[in-house]
Amino acid sequence: MLGRMVTLNGKPVSTDDLMPLALTNLGHFTSMRVDETGNIRGLTLHMERLVRDCKVVWGADLDTGRVRDYVRQSLEGQSRPCVVRVTVYDPKVEMGHPADADEPHILVSVRGAGAMPPAPLRAMSVPYERDLPEVKHVGLLGALHARRTAQLAGYGDALFVGRDGLVSEGGTWNVAFVDQNGTVVWPQAPVLPGVTMALLQQRAEHKVATVTLEQAKGMEAAFATNTSIGVRALSAIDEVEFPTEQAVLTRLQEAYLSVPGETL
Repeated sequence: MLGRMVTLNGKPVSTDDLMPLALTNLGHFTSMRVDETGNIRGLTLHMERLVRDCKVVWGADLDTGRVRDYVRQSLEGQSRPCVVRVTVYDPKVEMGHPADADEPHILVSVRGAGAMPPAPLRAMSVPYERDLPEVKHVGLLGALHARRTAQLAGYGDALFVGRDGLVSEGGTWNVAFVDQNGTVVWPQAPVLPGVTMALLQQRAEHKVATVTLEQAKGMEAAFATNTSIGVRALSAIDEVEFPTEQAVLTRLQEAYLSVPGETL
């Protein structure tokens, strides 16, 4: 069974503990897919992200040994695969004086994991640029509003396009394309340095280049990546349809699944 317990520094969290996070929405996180064996692809990269973002958001060091201990504790008795999220925030943060908060705590939550890869995704282009795009932060209003806008229009999610007209990323995922030569193209833009993206870039030839929305729609194929979904084909961007059974996409999906998981 998948439990619902959420812990803060290894102990059951209280409503009072969660109120500052809910009311200020200041913090950062990473989400990790735990496979059937209990291992995690890209675990080292996830820990590096938490350390890096903790410096940016809180100006503080983060003990990844503690993080691993709390995650192991939260995974006891959980069914797998699952997704574990580590959120780092300070329960004493206040709206008027965020600079006073400098003792981040570690919140761990676990949820079920869906099939990987999930069904192809239809994306709608939406003008949007995330704040601090290099940080995986909890400020999701803009991204979720864009996602809601796309879903109300009949799409599955939003594809962000900046004020410069360049494609950047998706609602909670990185995006990449396959050009007419079969080359994987990752957008050169302010984006979250995704763990799945990094693992794929280590294992598959690619290039990084600016991609306009018009260029994106002229690509041979497109796909989304994050820890929960792996490599997910995009079946459409706006009115333009893409093939979802494509040799390069198949190779990328296989390459990602071949990445060995790391032990907590």
